[in-house]
Amino acid sequence: MTRDIFVNLHAGREPCEIQWAGEKLHLLPERALWWSGGRTLFIADIHLGKAATYRALGQPVPSGTTRENLARLTALMMHYEPLQVVFLGDFMHAQQARTSSLFSALQAWRDRFAGTACVLVRGNHDSRAGDPPAPLGITVVDEPWLLGPFAARHHPQTHETHHVIAGHLHPAVHLHGRGRDHLRLPCFAFEDRQVILPAFGEFTGGWTVSRTDDLQLYPVGGHKVWRLP
Repeated sequence: MTRDIFVNLHAGREPCEIQWAGEKLHLLPERALWWSGGRTLFIADIHLGKAATYRALGQPVPSGTTRENLARLTALMMHYEPLQVVFLGDFMHAQQARTSSLFSALQAWRDRFAGTACVLVRGNHDSRAGDPPAPLGITVVDEPWLLGPFAARHHPQTHETHHVIAGHLHPAVHLHGRGRDHLRLPCFAFEDRQVILPAFGEFTGGWTVSRTDDLQLYPVGGHKVWRLP
């Protein structure tokens, strides 16, 4: 794909800009978080190879999710030009995901952005799938990994001194309209000192978040992120 094609993947999308932990953050419709001050892109729960894992178990699920995930990630990286990408756990889904086709696609993506640092904060699926191959040049760390005012985690859990950016739960929210209309959308879920990101992966489920006074939700839908009143 040309640069123009990847730029078009990002065109027309409306991120939501907020102030949190004394920093400017952008909640992105691609279900990622951009920290402009640190030139860092946070990605949670990409679950590469999940569809292939299910197909290996005899489930006739669609193919192409890895290609779609990497295309969205590429578009984000070309648009924002991050100095680093932080994956908040569950990079690969399982051992069955460790296929030559997946590694070839990942290596081509990594070669394209060889100057961008990549960090993986290990999640529960990473302990089963194993760390990414060394040639990908992805630094693998245990949680919490401290970066500026933030503690990067996979599992949501507060930190004594830092604001937590986490994944794992794949938060989603139900929106109800008139009559029996309703939508279920992925969302960013904020507490006072913690945010849980929606899953970046195309082939993932979600945990429905209950709306409470101490939880601020930002749904993702229609290429837009907005704050629920």
